[in-house]
Amino acid sequence: MTHKVETICALASALGQSGIGIARVSGPLAKSVSEKILQKELQSRYAYYGAFYDNDNNVIDKGVAIFFPGPGSYTGEDVVEFQGHGGMSVLRKVIETIMASDIRLAEPGEFTKRAFLNGKMDLIQAEAVQDLIQSNSEESALSAVRSLTGEFSEKINQILSELISLRVFVEATIDFSDEEIDYLESHEVSSKLHLLKESLQNILETANQGAILRDGIHVAIAGKPNAGKSSLLNSLTKQSSAIVTDIAGTTRDVLKETIHVDGMPIHIIDTAGLHNSENVIEQEGIRRAHNEINNADVVLLVYESTDSIVDLSILPDSVKNKPTILVRNKIDLVNQKPLVQKNNNLLEIAISAKNREGIDSVRAALSDFAGLNSSIEGVFLARKRHIDAIKETLNFISYAINQLNEGSSELVAEDLRQAGIQLGQITGEFSSDDLLGEIFSSFCIGK
Repeated sequence: MTHKVETICALASALGQSGIGIARVSGPLAKSVSEKILQKELQSRYAYYGAFYDNDNNVIDKGVAIFFPGPGSYTGEDVVEFQGHGGMSVLRKVIETIMASDIRLAEPGEFTKRAFLNGKMDLIQAEAVQDLIQSNSEESALSAVRSLTGEFSEKINQILSELISLRVFVEATIDFSDEEIDYLESHEVSSKLHLLKESLQNILETANQGAILRDGIHVAIAGKPNAGKSSLLNSLTKQSSAIVTDIAGTTRDVLKETIHVDGMPIHIIDTAGLHNSENVIEQEGIRRAHNEINNADVVLLVYESTDSIVDLSILPDSVKNKPTILVRNKIDLVNQKPLVQKNNNLLEIAISAKNREGIDSVRAALSDFAGLNSSIEGVFLARKRHIDAIKETLNFISYAINQLNEGSSELVAEDLRQAGIQLGQITGEFSSDDLLGEIFSSFCIGK
């Protein structure tokens, strides 16, 4: 039984009033329904300007319509875009008129999902579409474009092709040679596996850089009351995000802001002062502070320059091994200059958050912690699932190398097969419906 392909439509521009609003239609009914609305036969890739009519023959807008016949369209299906005025009432009427002809509203990401299913792009490129839309720095946008244009996919597909070729060779050797191990050694299978492993490790390093550019790091500002945590937050964000007073315990809830350092998003969380309190509200604030500290990638422990020692005991026991940067604040009160040094093997930065002295050193320390490497070229945005798949592939290649050393060529072939499956999940060559549903559900409706 042939599955009926439904025609879908959605608003492709942002909600709200704007100069131009775009409605998109994709599927087998796109052309016929659009010609009914335009009362004109559409030519391929021709920008038609004129009136848009509803089903009662009333003019609802005037604008431009363009027909992109499949498979040479974004989705690989017939696509029509209506570019009219950006008023919500006008766009709603256009969408209602389209949907009156057995056309349904698109699900989140369904246009891009159809592009993937119709072979217009692989899964990496499909995810890069969303990453490009959501990018909030020039560096992350450029990295998303690299993935969208296929740079990441090309690297993965090259490794995958070499894996498959090597696996086929190993399996053929098993079937036709009694001395397969010697034969594999003579054809330098071990060295080829090590080269594949090295290439994949280089891709992993680049992917890790891209993941940091995409997701950033989470930084919790912790310390005793009145240590200057909120002042540090304000200095880092260069705005008055938090209320600052001389009264201890001003911050009782968590405050979250995002800044960009070297193109990387840094999510900063200002927490309540850590101390023993009988106040119910303060206790809840401290509980939330502990939760944020536990979830952070790095902790900025702020203390006053007048303190004789740094009290690390105020941090939760669960984060004793978490990366921590000491921030000695209020150096203006003791006539000291900004300083970066080691204190008991911990990085310590002396600052005046009030006067914004030494703040650049804090930013630089966070960038160093994230491990951004400016010498790595061609960084592409990557997701956690990409990194996990690459790591699993590396594991199976390592298993294959060990099995080869032990003389088990059958297991070498199986490990290479598993490695190929893991790597193929990145581009979508091997993908489940659950994975596709998870990926595309986070897209906006019109994309």
